[in-house]
Amino acid sequence: MTDRASTISPARAIALEVLTGVRERDAYANLLLPVVLRRQGPSREDAAFATELAYGTLRLAGRYDAIIASAAGRPLTAIDPATLDVLRLGVHQLLALRTARHAAVHQAVEQVRAVRGRGAAGFANAVLRRVGERDSDAWTAVLVDGVTDPVQRAAIATGHPLWVALELRDALAAMADGGGDLQPLLEVDDAAPPVGLVALPGLADRDAVVDPAGLAIRHHRLSPIGLELDGGDPGALADVASGVVRVQDPGSQLAALALSRARPVRRGERWLDLCAGPGGKAALLAAEARLGGAALVSNEIAPARARLVRGALAAVPGEHEVETGDGRRFADGARRFDRILLDAPCSGLGALRRRPEARWRKRPEDLPGLIAQQGQLLDAAIAALVPGGLIAYVTCSPVTAETTDVIGAALGRHPGLKPLRTAPVLDAVSGRALRDAERGTAAQLWPHRHGTDAMFVQLLTRA
Repeated sequence: MTDRASTISPARAIALEVLTGVRERDAYANLLLPVVLRRQGPSREDAAFATELAYGTLRLAGRYDAIIASAAGRPLTAIDPATLDVLRLGVHQLLALRTARHAAVHQAVEQVRAVRGRGAAGFANAVLRRVGERDSDAWTAVLVDGVTDPVQRAAIATGHPLWVALELRDALAAMADGGGDLQPLLEVDDAAPPVGLVALPGLADRDAVVDPAGLAIRHHRLSPIGLELDGGDPGALADVASGVVRVQDPGSQLAALALSRARPVRRGERWLDLCAGPGGKAALLAAEARLGGAALVSNEIAPARARLVRGALAAVPGEHEVETGDGRRFADGARRFDRILLDAPCSGLGALRRRPEARWRKRPEDLPGLIAQQGQLLDAAIAALVPGGLIAYVTCSPVTAETTDVIGAALGRHPGLKPLRTAPVLDAVSGRALRDAERGTAAQLWPHRHGTDAMFVQLLTRA
């Protein structure tokens, strides 16, 4: 068994360890993979291959499961879970990567032999050879045969749960331009996104950020403080190591800047980040507050995440107030703030490209509890806002029930609450006309339109 394992490429061994951790321990791939890479110390090329194998396989796991079941002639429940993980990796190599067919099959067979023995290896060999008889398009034709509903066909073709595809379709339909571009959105969800970086204002110059490995770093086309890196290890950048440049999606940057730059900052303003963990937006707001003479209070309910917030704020000079507690306690109105960011807990369906296994973990029954919490937190933010102050209600989900419905319900409960047109604010922040981001009075960013996560941003004020 040891000799067999030693013939398996480092990248494939790392990817399988990640898939096993996700399956057995409900690990998050984007947190587990960096740990495994640091421990194993692969070459740059092997690290990149392992990342694509693990993330790509997890993103399309549902699609690959349907293909495996068809090729195996048996239900997934009849396939050993460890063998199934290896088969998924093999299918991804055969259908999505340029891996030589014999290498993909041979390595998968050796992995199965190492973990489950000769009999399972023979089964894996037979299944993968059947899979390799068709290319990806041909397998799509097999899977959608007899399916007439266009959304269901798109969901099958791109490896999305149907309920997720339906929610995304409805959110696109709510755009000012009427949407209709579901297929491009689902396809972008399946592609590896660039690494987003933010240069904290007043602390880092994005033009001076250099990758020591020589990889190209480019400006994001919308965020005035955003950068993008195609692969590589952002931790190798000196400014990332010091904390003045952080890994952050450009959509998150724009959401925070919509609050901090919607109007000039008056010295002495008090700001609140109501749900601050893990601290990325808090660090950006703290840098913006420092430049304008404002003070930021960061609140986080989970002690472990509150520690992450303190770590994120450490790069910003000055004293930082971080509180640990339920944000709904601010509903007592005992303290008032001029600007409040409510980055509400949500389904995360707008960040599926960055969270590869998330689409298969989320369930529609998760939504009611989240929606109730979102409304309660927004009520607390409204109670804590000074008259004339600003709230940015933000989710990394475009789902209607978590976004415009939450806002509409809050407007009904609070007659003095007023929505502000948010897309023009992002126009000013980005220097671009984002007509394709208008969603009523809110701004809705999209991966396929804007190169960001699907962030929903609604600015509100209180009379």
